[in-house]
Amino acid sequence: MTTIYYVGYGSDHSGDFIYDIPEGHDFWLLITTQTPAVFWVEGEQREYPANQAVLYPPHQKIYYRACTDTYVNDWIRFDSSESYVTETTLPLGVPIPLTDPEYCHELFHLLAAENYFNYDYRELSIDYLLRVLFNKLHEAYQSKERTPHYQVLLDLRKSIYHNPGAEWTVATMAEHVHLSAGYLQALYKSTFGISCMDDVIQSRIRLAKEKLIYGPLRIADIAAQCGYKNVEHFTRQFRQIAGCTPRDFRKRPSADR
Repeated sequence: MTTIYYVGYGSDHSGDFIYDIPEGHDFWLLITTQTPAVFWVEGEQREYPANQAVLYPPHQKIYYRACTDTYVNDWIRFDSSESYVTETTLPLGVPIPLTDPEYCHELFHLLAAENYFNYDYRELSIDYLLRVLFNKLHEAYQSKERTPHYQVLLDLRKSIYHNPGAEWTVATMAEHVHLSAGYLQALYKSTFGISCMDDVIQSRIRLAKEKLIYGPLRIADIAAQCGYKNVEHFTRQFRQIAGCTPRDFRKRPSADR
């Protein structure tokens, strides 16, 4: 069972903000930062960049403060008897760089909404959301992705997946992330294990498959919506990835798709 005492979402503080609880709380505290901050870690104050998560168990010293003109964070005070919390392998009181801070920020937003209102499935929803948040923290802690541009690359990849039919080229993607085309291609491949244009193609074909299975559109219209200016090019790339033409794919039984 998990009990939330308070959730702060996008809390904005002045540059003189200090949070100092020498004996810690009687409950758990999880914070994520949107600005740089100073934390007490291993007996000294250390400055960390934005987008960190810190988990404090009950009765552990808590100290963090602003180190710029403003300090912004999300935070949650809670108790839990769930093993994913009480037996966590996450480091305690030590900042963890978040690999997807926007996703975590949205989870805090959802937790705050569930906590404020007495919905029928409030407790269950809170538990699910907190579990997802802890999963994201474990992913971040275990991640080997620490390239300087990881977040902008992740945002670019999300944009590609969200709108694969856009006119993506290496040049437009490089402009999107303010990197040279060559540097972008090298970083993207080393980070995600696939080239940026191959990622575009893969996402377009995934979208095409959905439209072929669940929609009545003509193949030419599907090709256009997936970013192809001619059907022949679409058919060639579809066959390379799916092993058949779009028309044959649409005719296949569901189990063979």
